[in-house]
Amino acid sequence: MASRLPACVVDCGTGYTKLGFAGNTEPQFIIPSCIAIKESAKVGDQAQRRMMKGVDDLDFFIGDEAIDKPSYATKWPIRHGIVEDWDLMERFMEQIIFKYLRAEPEDHYFLLTEPPLNTPENREYTAEIMFESFNVPGLYIAVQFIQKWRYQYFLVISFTCLIYLR
Repeated sequence: MASRLPACVVDCGTGYTKLGFAGNTEPQFIIPSCIAIKESAKVGDQAQRRMMKGVDDLDFFIGDEAIDKPSYATKWPIRHGIVEDWDLMERFMEQIIFKYLRAEPEDHYFLLTEPPLNTPENREYTAEIMFESFNVPGLYIAVQFIQKWRYQYFLVISFTCLIYLR
């Protein structure tokens, strides 16, 4: 039985997105959760942008690069922890998977986080994007607060164990 590649861990927040691989002690990247799109692409709503697929669809930047582009409109697809613009979020996810993590999504399981009050519809749409657009073999969506608590709890346990081993 061949060993699997480590799972990709993505924690998308309103201000920053933290990403890396399972087993690492800290995120590999912490980037602003923003995307810069052409000024012409910002006119209209999500439905209108969906209809205008083409070269402008490929001309966007995320994270620190997005903030440094004054001729582009900077958008924040997540507000108060909840995804509000799914088209931009899908583009954002594409960039963090391929450009930052340099991973083939078909080869990795994914652990994504969500806010405690996320709706079932948002969770379902997240899964739909990950399975249908990126063809991931497996996905786990965890509540952000619980993951933070688990991490802190295990740190306390490991330090306690070190103290008892003396």
